[in-house]
Amino acid sequence: MQKHWFIKQTPSPDKIQAAVDDLKVSPIMASILTQRDLTTLPQIRSFFTPQLSDLHDPFLMLHMDKAVERLQLAVEKKERITIFGDYDVDGTTSVALVYSVLKEYVSVDFYIPDRYEEGYGLSYKGIDTAIENGCSLLIALDCGIKEVDKVSYAKEKGLDIIICDHHTPGAIIPDCIVLDPKQVGCEYPFKELCGCGVGFKLLQAWFTKTGKNADELFDYLDLAAIAIGADIVSVTGENRILCKHGIQRMNENPRPGIAALVEQAQRSFPLDLSNVVFTIAPRINAAGRLKSGSRAVELLLSESKQAAKQIALEIDEYNSERRILDAQTTVEALAIIEQDELFIGRKSTVVFQSDWHKGVVGIVASRLIEHHYRPTIVLTQNKGEATGSARSVSGFNVYEAISACEHLLTQYGGHQHAAGLTLPLENIGLFTEHFDAYVQQNIQPLDEVEDLVIDLEIAASDLFLAGESVHQVPRIYRMLEQMEPFGPGNDKPVFCIRNAYANKQKVLKEAHLKFDLVDPVSGIELSAIGFNMADKADLIASGCAFDCAFTLETNTWQNRTTLQIQVRDIRETL
Repeated sequence: MQKHWFIKQTPSPDKIQAAVDDLKVSPIMASILTQRDLTTLPQIRSFFTPQLSDLHDPFLMLHMDKAVERLQLAVEKKERITIFGDYDVDGTTSVALVYSVLKEYVSVDFYIPDRYEEGYGLSYKGIDTAIENGCSLLIALDCGIKEVDKVSYAKEKGLDIIICDHHTPGAIIPDCIVLDPKQVGCEYPFKELCGCGVGFKLLQAWFTKTGKNADELFDYLDLAAIAIGADIVSVTGENRILCKHGIQRMNENPRPGIAALVEQAQRSFPLDLSNVVFTIAPRINAAGRLKSGSRAVELLLSESKQAAKQIALEIDEYNSERRILDAQTTVEALAIIEQDELFIGRKSTVVFQSDWHKGVVGIVASRLIEHHYRPTIVLTQNKGEATGSARSVSGFNVYEAISACEHLLTQYGGHQHAAGLTLPLENIGLFTEHFDAYVQQNIQPLDEVEDLVIDLEIAASDLFLAGESVHQVPRIYRMLEQMEPFGPGNDKPVFCIRNAYANKQKVLKEAHLKFDLVDPVSGIELSAIGFNMADKADLIASGCAFDCAFTLETNTWQNRTTLQIQVRDIRETL
């Protein structure tokens, strides 16, 4: 798929030199830091060594005082509390975090709804179960912000609710204590917390109010880091602080469940956020997709290595099954698109098939965007209705597009990049038309082509300082590592070499491109890998010069670690 290369403006030579002199870094590093407005020593310290002491005062969040007061009352009166969370990674890690902390002070249960029987968010069954178990307070994590009717039902039954959510609120806020930095009137300075982050802030406020040792709470930041990575929220501000310290704790003292998942995936510590996103998160998600999210919580709560190993094995099997299902569903969805004569004239994708597995439709929506770069919704049938997931392209708010069609929907929720929805089967055709009409009117031309943001154009020799060999890992890579965690708002730096050519090219597993990239200026060869880029094999084999965009990584083979570039895109030099 064609990508639009957007190359950032290179800072002026004076600015680069000032950064080199002041920060004692290489010109490449000086350029990257300057582009990101990191030009003073205080800014550098804050970025590279974010401090837990810089976390915002949790009481700045609207209704936090009421939430803490209600939680403390439950502790003092020895009430029973249900910790309720969504079945995805953010929800299950939220439940594991809040449950782990509160069980030391009060009697708690946890509840994860069944994806198929109950669907997303607060459920009547979950509320009834909490009441049957003698609970008088329910803390809803990563869900609840639009559950007006269910909260009213709980209130009638005498069950109090504290909502800890981060999704976009509807016009009516549920009649209970609501913590959500996105709600109107909330002046909390950081709006991009995930659900686990909001749950953490509730506990932070309670610890502060009751004079408890915050170090006890910080021991659970590994769970917050997993949620931040999996939910694809901004890795800036408060999220960067939580994530940086969470990854550090995970690597220094991994909980049995995480260690078991890593072993099952045949990976090893230390992990970075990318490992979390592509290794840990899919496995935790697989439990809720194919079986029960409760198994993921049990894994995260497990204190026994043996028990954790058994659950991790089970969850890994779910993940293997999930891979087969999403690959098969993607093929079927692409076939539907190919046979749809109206598809060419549309700017969105909506596909439906009644027997698709509900647990993989979100993944399939993302897969379809890799083929057809458009806002995409994949629907299946569940309990007599159409239900599914939406994924968006950069710059387009899919939640607002779905909101514009709410008269055709039974239920919906989400945020700019992803959403879920349910609608009557008979409304699918009309919804498809209305949704596409909204996209046609509101999507900008630049949003219809995937952007590849490139930080710097370089020569291969720029990566190595005097005396460094291409057969060793250069200092620039070690410095870039310190910019972790990478993610939205702090993307991994992308470089570009122009007029390159290739040696020793080959295709691996009929999908991946392996070659040595030869720099035209210095003649330096860099080992390169391009995942799922076999379609570029003919271009680089033709002998024509090409431009290559890439990120830096390392490759270890036979106990020897060397620099490797991971190709992001290749195009023929103009």
